[in-house]
Amino acid sequence: MATIKIKQIKSKIGYPKDQKLTLQSLGLHKISQVVEVEDNPCIRGMIRKVRHLVTIVE
Repeated sequence: MATIKIKQIKSKIGYPKDQKLTLQSLGLHKISQVVEVEDNPCIRGMIRKVRHLVTIVE
């Protein structure tokens, strides 16, 4: 399976709880942290929900 590297670029402070939980389920806890996750529609949806807080690293 293909994977995606996601990097958190902004703090989750001040954002709704559902967005904080989405970052947590992606495995992101700190700014500048990079995680590698499987590329599937569920993960893509989570990335879309918090696209203002994360970026995809190639």
